[in-house]
This record gives sequence, structure tokens and C-alpha cells, in this order.
Amino acid sequence: MRQHSEQKSMLGRELEILMGERQKLLQVVGASAALIASLDSRQLPCAALEPADLVVTALNNLTEETLFDALTAVHAEIEEEERVVSH
Repeated sequence: MRQHSEQKSMLGRELEILMGERQKLLQVVGASAALIASLDSRQLPCAALEPADLVVTALNNLTEETLFDALTAVHAEIEEEERVVSH
């Protein structure tokens, strides 16, 4: 029984670590999405186009729920029509 209790405790700690890491990753993704939404691709230097496209592709592959969680994590809203980012 004690081993079972220790395993549950260890799994609980691991889950806490993973949830903390998820929150940090959501903040990075949310900040990246807010940054990308605020950019005008016509004004980007040529060298920045490919990295920006990589970020956009990764963001577009997220579920809507995950992207919403990420934007919420950084208190950002993206208004599609005007491409305005607010904090």
C-alpha cells in the first residue's frame, strides 16, 4: 500500500510540473501570436519572412481552444478584421 501511495504522490508532483510547463508554453505561444498578429508582413525584412512563416504555420496548427488558452495566458485579444492586438 505504501508503494501505491508513493506512486500517486510522485504522479501528482509530475502532473504539477507538467501543468506549470504547459502554462509557460502557453505564455510563449500567446505572446508569439500577439506579435505575429501585430506585424505587417509587407514591412518585414526578407530575412524575417521564413521564420515568421514558421511561427504562423505552427500557430495555425493549434486547436482553437489551445490558441484561446495561449492568448488568455498573456491577456491578449486578436481582432481579426482590424488585426489589432490589445493587452
